[in-house]
Amino acid sequence: MNQSKGKVCVTGASGFLASWLIKRLLLSGYDVIGTVRDPGNEKKLAHLWKLEGAKERLQLVKADLMEMGSFDDAIFGCHGVFHTASPVIKPTTDPKAEILKPAVEGTLNVLSSCKKNPFMKRMVLTSSSSTIRAREDIDPKVPLDESSWSSVELCERLQIWYVLSKTLAEKAAWEFCNDNGIDLVTVLPSFVIGPSLPPDLCSTVSDVLGLLKGETDKFQWHGRMGYVHIDDVALCHILVYEQENARGRYICSSTILDNNELVSFLSARYPSLSIPKRFEQLDRPYYEFNTSKLKSLGFKFKSIHQMFDDCIASLIEQGHLSSSNQII
Repeated sequence: MNQSKGKVCVTGASGFLASWLIKRLLLSGYDVIGTVRDPGNEKKLAHLWKLEGAKERLQLVKADLMEMGSFDDAIFGCHGVFHTASPVIKPTTDPKAEILKPAVEGTLNVLSSCKKNPFMKRMVLTSSSSTIRAREDIDPKVPLDESSWSSVELCERLQIWYVLSKTLAEKAAWEFCNDNGIDLVTVLPSFVIGPSLPPDLCSTVSDVLGLLKGETDKFQWHGRMGYVHIDDVALCHILVYEQENARGRYICSSTILDNNELVSFLSARYPSLSIPKRFEQLDRPYYEFNTSKLKSLGFKFKSIHQMFDDCIASLIEQGHLSSSNQII
């Protein structure tokens, strides 16, 4: 291996996206410090130690989003920080305390550790394309770009707490970084599809598995949705970290489909799966994304076919789908 590309920190290291990002960073030659809540949980972290280069260049350390200063040691000495960790908790009685507060305070906690690190070059924050599309004034003829922000008032009224948490956390990050001279770039992925490295499926992958088995309840609410391959999201994070001229926000989304378009594509491609035939039509605005900003850095997206082929192959390999469900 050539000389290391430098040391970077990835928060929430055992997560769906973070695990794949660490895989890509190790393959690219970085030394990686991953933060986790419990470094002693061997079962939850085994998939990270199997990654190529992990034994030589991966360190897992304890840090907690809600504990001030707990990221100081992990981040000190790193040139870059990829903040992917975000609380995805099902709200019970007080969504503001359980979802909004940890998302915003957790981000500020990580950023305050970045501020104490004199070696820091750039922070890349994983935001979400939902931070640009929850608004009432969408013009269906004009694709949404990075200048658009979701309406806080609309999110509160419709009680879409996840979207609100991502919007408020990203806004708080921009304010903090502008005030403190930290070089921040944010990545706004749409719905992430692809193989899961962690054996325990996160809500994203569980929802996809449900759809492939004929359930409609989770996807019913998607209406119209952008989709992107997990590998593209990881590669996009590394690209905007490495490209010195990268600035601001980047939408990372390959294909937008309505639910009925999605299931007709899936059932034609994977006839042995019990994909739902159609969905009840929701009154949702039509939108497209303008991804020319990311493409201007030379980025090319994988197709929806590849996303689902790779995702289904991985679900079969892990025993979540039977192997009779092979692609035609």
